Amino acid sequence: MRILISFAILMCAVEAAKKFEGTLRSAADAPPQDNLAIESESPEPSVVDAPQEYKNPGAPPPEKVEDDPIEEEEDEQPAPVPETAAGIPPSAPSGISAPSAPANSLEECDSEMIGFELVTGYVFSAPSHILDDIPGTLMLTDCLEQCQSNDTCRAVNYETGLCVLFSSDADQLPGALTKSQFPVFTIYAQKSCLGVKPCERAWCFDRVRGYHLKGRGKKTHTVSSRQMCLDLCLGENEFVCRSANYNNKTGECVLSNMDRITLGGTNAFQPNEDTDYLENNCVEEPTKLCEFKKMSGRILKTVDSVYQDVQTVEECRELCLNSPFRCHSYDHGDTGDHVCRLSHHSKATLADIQDPYLEVPEAATYELSSCYNVSIDCRAGDMVAKIQTSKLFDGKIYAKGSPNSCVVDVKQSLEFELHMGYNNIECNVKQNGLGRYLNDVVIQHHDTIVTSSDLGLAVTCQYDLTNKTVANEVDLGIHGDIQTGLSEEVIVDSPNVAMKITDRSGDDTIVSAEVGDPLALKFEIMDPNSPFEIFVRELVAMDGVDSSEITLIDSDGCPTDHFIMGPLFKSTSTGKILLSNFDAFKFPSSEVVQFRALVTPCMPTCEPVQCDGGPNELRSVMSYGRRKRRSTSAAPTDDMLLVQTIQITDKFGFDKQRAKNVTEDSVYVRETDVTCVNASGAMLAAAAFIAAQLVVLAAWTCSWQRRRAAAKAAELLPGPNAPSSLCKVYDPSFSRAHQRHF
Repeated sequence: MRILISFAILMCAVEAAKKFEGTLRSAADAPPQDNLAIESESPEPSVVDAPQEYKNPGAPPPEKVEDDPIEEEEDEQPAPVPETAAGIPPSAPSGISAPSAPANSLEECDSEMIGFELVTGYVFSAPSHILDDIPGTLMLTDCLEQCQSNDTCRAVNYETGLCVLFSSDADQLPGALTKSQFPVFTIYAQKSCLGVKPCERAWCFDRVRGYHLKGRGKKTHTVSSRQMCLDLCLGENEFVCRSANYNNKTGECVLSNMDRITLGGTNAFQPNEDTDYLENNCVEEPTKLCEFKKMSGRILKTVDSVYQDVQTVEECRELCLNSPFRCHSYDHGDTGDHVCRLSHHSKATLADIQDPYLEVPEAATYELSSCYNVSIDCRAGDMVAKIQTSKLFDGKIYAKGSPNSCVVDVKQSLEFELHMGYNNIECNVKQNGLGRYLNDVVIQHHDTIVTSSDLGLAVTCQYDLTNKTVANEVDLGIHGDIQTGLSEEVIVDSPNVAMKITDRSGDDTIVSAEVGDPLALKFEIMDPNSPFEIFVRELVAMDGVDSSEITLIDSDGCPTDHFIMGPLFKSTSTGKILLSNFDAFKFPSSEVVQFRALVTPCMPTCEPVQCDGGPNELRSVMSYGRRKRRSTSAAPTDDMLLVQTIQITDKFGFDKQRAKNVTEDSVYVRETDVTCVNASGAMLAAAAFIAAQLVVLAAWTCSWQRRRAAAKAAELLPGPNAPSSLCKVYDPSFSRAHQRHF
């Protein structure tokens, strides 16, 4: 299978190379003005140099030139140029993307001020300006380094396995930059002399032509070139500029603190013919706790880096997290044994690319879902858990065990925090030793239920040795044993239907599992010879404490959240069984999850409903959840209410982590000449010693009292001849109280 995949990719590359070569030849045979996108019938667009008032900080100061002896007339002198809202004078008329510095500034630019701008899905066709082509290049970073080290190189074309260097760029030859042809997409990179020192990453910006980020602007400037807009975003210090929209007609530059990654899953990124979208690749993203989602059946046609001899998927994941660019996806072992491929693209950044994926049933691409950075602020009376995410977060953060009293609801935010007071019983902060406080924190994505995507954090403040520590894991940190505490089957006369919780195949009934385990909800007609089929709607999950509930399948029969519950589908073995896949989840305040659904039979078959696809689906899905409108007296019309209750034990695993006693982030002081004793063993030994002493003391006291009583009795007896039955011994106090003596 891998050989077939590699062969398919090779054929795509060969076909693209042929088309690319044809494009170059057609461009070479065309008149020179075609490469400048100048039609014979249209006036030639004017491209002017930047005015003298604007100085590009990245360019060296111009050499002094002697004054021209010929004086210009006053009426021919240019009018003064007005400054923009940003205090920067424009350098070209509206609608023209003119360079922001003289043409030779790139050759004379300081090497530390040079950065690259990427345009994915476009190819630069200028055969007469080719400096070199380097086949076998498997790294986009290597291609950019070749251009960086060549002073005459201004731009490159990159496809996986091919790097082409050019002595001109799309700003000089605008018509030479066109969309790359199917079946693969090309990455075009252009060298720029920036006015602000760029970061050390391989490239600084990603540009998407004809798109913008709608409704997320933080600051607006009016400039006259794209380069000036790039400089404004890089130099912004009031907020983190993640992207900018540059309007080529009006010169409007809108800076934003959002980008395609932080707004993934929304419709904010939309086409706009006059605008270029600029995404800042120098932004620092959280990298401590990262989660990748597996997308089965597809791999990217063009990637940024190809590594060989990578033994495991985990090693490939680490290469992605430590890459010299913002890596957002990777695949491993699908194009060859131990081959790891990385890309800065994901589904969220490929909206403008036609068919970017190669459909391969057995392959898989791992896309970055979200990353978190966690820090702890230890204060005089409380601890504060501060969270930073790479994607807008909707959900809640709370102290484990107090999901309703020590909680913060988060709405569309990249940064949030939870305050936990040491004296606040609601947050249940524990003290472990002198000056050491610890607690467990849960980051819950869904507003109602706990899923396998949620994070568990163990936070600690130790005041005697260190200021702040945090121990965390990428895993949820919970292991909920799902045991069937109560199972109820509601059976109707015609047909008999049962609801069960099984494995994904629907064969085995599950009696225990862990949160996040793949399960299925099974609806089955008990009589295999029944003439009926069924459809399901209004599937609801409820807890057994405060009547919290969440709708999983709506009244139309479609899943409300594909991440929690998938669509209903028929079993491959028979049409009498419906299955819906889901991962085990629970409510934070209850150990009981109750499923309730309305099931209606139909005859002879049930029609499925067309539902919108999930976040990883490119098309709509079918779900068996709509009543077939058929007038027949034989088909029953009453809905059946099916209920299934399971019990889930909440085990977050924090205690196991603390049992290790020593973590990477904890600091301890070792004293010399001290014998280490197990605390629990010492306590047990002390208790046993005290108990033995008490037993000895009780035995001695009993023996002493008996001897004393015997001695007193001997003194009170009249003699040896008196009958023993008449002998009575009283306590002295009793004798004095009754004034009787024997």
